[in-house]
Amino acid sequence: MGAESRVAELKLELPPAPKPVGVYKPVVIAGNMAYLSGHGPLKPDKTLVCGTIGADLDAAAGKAAARLTGLAVLSSLRAALGSLDRVKRIVKTLGLVNCTAEFKEQPAVINGFSELMADVFGADAGVGARSAVGAIAMGAGQQQPNSVVVVLIDETSAATRGRKRQLANASRLAATVPPSPAPPAIKSQTGRCSRDWAACS
Repeated sequence: MGAESRVAELKLELPPAPKPVGVYKPVVIAGNMAYLSGHGPLKPDKTLVCGTIGADLDAAAGKAAARLTGLAVLSSLRAALGSLDRVKRIVKTLGLVNCTAEFKEQPAVINGFSELMADVFGADAGVGARSAVGAIAMGAGQQQPNSVVVVLIDETSAATRGRKRQLANASRLAATVPPSPAPPAIKSQTGRCSRDWAACS
């Protein structure tokens, strides 16, 4: 099952792809890699969850905000790639958690993001390398993990993949066909043999 089918099966509602609020691009594609800028916990009404974990909310609320961040990331990937099915795997996530200096549960908070990626892309492809660190202040007072994601994408189109499958199938078929038998030797009047009439003498 592809990522788009999982999104439908899980009944996930992706927010509109967030617009840049500075001089940067939400997604940059270089070769077969897609690099994402920081994303925040975007709610369906297009506002961000704000506050500080450890002061304004607890770890459970932070984890819920991390999941919202993941939905925003999926929206940006779909907008940039055309389909989430082009994502081959998550490579790296950096989770920045807006929290107090005393808060120590950053990995548990970022799990809200990581679990969503695993649900959508699979237990292997959806789980990559990860860092989860605390931050004293975030832009716009966001209380979320601000996740930066690097993903490996499939550069080939569906038509190209279909053509490659056809060529592979043709090669396998050719390998199963036995070679044609050699033509029988022809004895000339002089007693010298050849497989070619023109070579007999």
